[in-house]
Amino acid sequence: MTILENAQRETLTRPEHSVHAHGESGNEFEKVDVLFIGGGIMSATLGVLLHELEPGWSMAMIERLSDVAAESSNGWNNAGTGHTALAELNYTPRNASGSIEIAKAVRINEDFQISRQFWSWGVNRGILKQPRSFINTTPHMSFVWGDDNVRFLKARHEALQTNALFQSMKYSESHREIAQWAPLMMEGRDSRQKVAATWSSIGTDVNFGEITHQFVRYLESQSNFNLLLNSDVKQIARNDDGSWRVTVGNTHAQTRRIDARFVFVGAGGGSLPLLQEAGIPEAKEYGGFPVGGSFLVTENTDMTSRHFAKAYGKASVGSPPMSVPHLDTRILDGKKALLFGPFATFSTKFLKNGSYSDLLASTRMNNIVPMVRVGLSEFSLIKYLAGQLMLSDADRLKTLQEYLPRAQQQDWRLWQAGQRVQIIKRDKVKGGVLKLGTEIVCAKDGSIAGLLGASPGASTAAPIMLNLLDMAFKERLRTPAWQAKIRQIIPGYGTLLSANPRKAYESLNATSEALQLSAPPQWESTSRHAAAAASAAVPQRSLA
Repeated sequence: MTILENAQRETLTRPEHSVHAHGESGNEFEKVDVLFIGGGIMSATLGVLLHELEPGWSMAMIERLSDVAAESSNGWNNAGTGHTALAELNYTPRNASGSIEIAKAVRINEDFQISRQFWSWGVNRGILKQPRSFINTTPHMSFVWGDDNVRFLKARHEALQTNALFQSMKYSESHREIAQWAPLMMEGRDSRQKVAATWSSIGTDVNFGEITHQFVRYLESQSNFNLLLNSDVKQIARNDDGSWRVTVGNTHAQTRRIDARFVFVGAGGGSLPLLQEAGIPEAKEYGGFPVGGSFLVTENTDMTSRHFAKAYGKASVGSPPMSVPHLDTRILDGKKALLFGPFATFSTKFLKNGSYSDLLASTRMNNIVPMVRVGLSEFSLIKYLAGQLMLSDADRLKTLQEYLPRAQQQDWRLWQAGQRVQIIKRDKVKGGVLKLGTEIVCAKDGSIAGLLGASPGASTAAPIMLNLLDMAFKERLRTPAWQAKIRQIIPGYGTLLSANPRKAYESLNATSEALQLSAPPQWESTSRHAAAAASAAVPQRSLA
């Protein structure tokens, strides 16, 4: 049983639990049940879930900037893709035998369906307002050229067609048909060039910053929630009773101390240093490598009105998965823009608004060996970053013209997006490995947890936070009350939609209606879909 679960019977319902108290030194401090460090999509998602599960728990959220969702969750600091693997080719690698592996793609799609169900519940409850302010139907497509890449895309499409969640995907090698999907991408292209594309009408563009703002506004409307902006964590230390004392300073040079039974560190690139500061053994397994990204942006209406898709290409041979180019329709604050990239940038900052000393400060005796080992083994990444840093405006335009042959320099500007920290984890065999996904770091007693890593990140915030509940609140998660509530919020949790074509269609249709998205096309409910999906999908954690 976790610290919070042990204490809750006696303390969580007491009125004084969330008010000022006096510590041993006589200094005032506050006591809360749950403390969120970082005001992004992860903290906001977990906050809403915990409030619904335990309305009586007191909560506070600390954000170092003047507003929530100002870092990685901000709409201009990410690509806004609702990741479903409908377009992202790096989620379906070839294995040693040459076959296409779809297990990761299926898992990511399953996870996004959980997010869709969670947001649909939020809309139906009135927590989220005006769905089109944060999510919009935007077709997802893959686009490649050259014999090898065309063969790969065709094989990928055939492999994914065995799965119910990918029935909306169409495949074509016809210039004319692809031009109907993405006219600007075909204008000026050599008619002899061999190309191929897949296209799905049910992709989405998501403004994760807007979701975060709406979730936090809902939490602020509750009497037992406190938002502290312009506030930075100075120290995290464990109390004798197993709770955590977090010392916070703000821009007015004021210091406050908060005692929390459970702490969630959802500070993006800032999470690793804070978990290290807490001193939990689990954090010693990790190091971090910061990678930034820039995008070419246009808001020229002649182009934004004629390209409506998120079009993902294939990374160049030898390039890391994070380099996958994509041409994205974005809908931010009701306006359309096109973004193309990413072009990698490098800074020793762990946050866009961070410090140049972040990388050095996170380097400890326990993680320096894994970091050095990764540096020696990931030569392709070092080479890629070096090449990206040397790119000129003309070089970036040339890359863009592979997707938009008639692109002109004067229509585009360069935008620095958010900063990401790739996970470096200790490995018994290799010393250290670079991990490109997201990982939950949770103390053994469940009293503090944090999230490290990047893509697919925000679009799978709901399933990630449900997995965190399973780690930090394991016993409570298995109580009938929590099980019933979670299934009320997310009806499909614990169910593999990919293994049940009928349920997959019903879920997509229901969430499309709630979120005001285009309805999914009808598909056949055949046994081969279920059989193939069952063997390829990675099951979600069971609540039972």
